[in-house]
Amino acid sequence: MHERRRHARIAFNVSAELIAADHRAPTEIYDLSLKGALVSLPEGWPQEIKSALLVIRLQGNEAVITMQVSVAHLHDSHLGLFCHHIDIDSITHLRRLIELNLGDETLLQRELAELLPPGE
Repeated sequence: MHERRRHARIAFNVSAELIAADHRAPTEIYDLSLKGALVSLPEGWPQEIKSALLVIRLQGNEAVITMQVSVAHLHDSHLGLFCHHIDIDSITHLRRLIELNLGDETLLQRELAELLPPGE
């Protein structure tokens, strides 16, 4: 199988929450990247929901990562989520998490540069 991911993913097992319209459900993060996450499929989560807010609380709920996501794929009991928007505070927390887990500042800087449109 050909690997298409261009962003490093870090294994990161933590509880989170998916919020969409009138649905709110706990989920578990399996891995995380600058462009998305792999999470557990929440029990009773309607499969017709294609976009949601992913909320990850860190460090005793003091730091929060919030992403606007869409469902990239559904496989068994896992949801692959693609990040469409992340606020500056969330990207700062996520960047630090990835930096700590990758241990390679150069790799992280390259990935961050890929997120910017050409010419910026």
